[in-house]
Amino acid sequence: MEKTLISDALVRNAPAPPDSSVAHKPIIVRLENIFKIYGSGETEVRALNNVNLTIEQGEYCAIMGPSGSGKSTAMNIMGCLDRPSSGHYYLDDVDVAQMDDSQLAHIRNKKLGFVFQQFHLLPQLTALENVILPMIYADIKADERKERAVEALKRVGLERRLNNKPNQLSGGQQQRVAIARAIVNRPVLLLADEPTGALDSRTTQEVLEIFSELNLSGITVVMVTHEPDVARKTQRIVWFRDGQVVDSHLTPDDIGQMAVS
Repeated sequence: MEKTLISDALVRNAPAPPDSSVAHKPIIVRLENIFKIYGSGETEVRALNNVNLTIEQGEYCAIMGPSGSGKSTAMNIMGCLDRPSSGHYYLDDVDVAQMDDSQLAHIRNKKLGFVFQQFHLLPQLTALENVILPMIYADIKADERKERAVEALKRVGLERRLNNKPNQLSGGQQQRVAIARAIVNRPVLLLADEPTGALDSRTTQEVLEIFSELNLSGITVVMVTHEPDVARKTQRIVWFRDGQVVDSHLTPDDIGQMAVS
């Protein structure tokens, strides 16, 4: 079954002839010939092996694959948390692959939003203060910070929890604060790494509804997940195996076949 699916994938991923009548959206993520290699010689491990991938503005993608497939490494590179060993990564049309640490920190703050499985909220700060924090590093004017933070918290349904600290919030509410924090600097790309992994099924659905609403508002979302039910809420699934993209345009209906192959 896997050989058939891979053959089908090669056909689906083959470049289409140019069509001047089709208006393409701007490409937010473009990975070109990306390798990530750890060690050398007999200990060499190719975490990513010639990965090519594009994600357009406004897409909602899930990245899936078995353990060790390279999906988390790819996410780290997309999030400018790591650099490829070779290749080019264009984020919003800027090649960031070999930028230094200070340049990458600037890019992360200005262009990227992150949501993780663990919420990473500062326990001594209120929900509002946690959301304000990234704007301080982005040099947003003080009188604008609170307004934007309140707006972001309203978008995730927490307008009545502004002054609560994390230990006064449920897990789902903490993740909502983390989402508000991720979008407050108006990033071009929202990256979510197993964002529902620590949540129960009901709260998972609530959080996924927020991601869908954010995407409908125009935010580009890329989510790493091992949960098929979570990936089915997205529009497009990218499947990794052995450091390579096996298929970059799976539909939610295709996931079951890949998971058992």
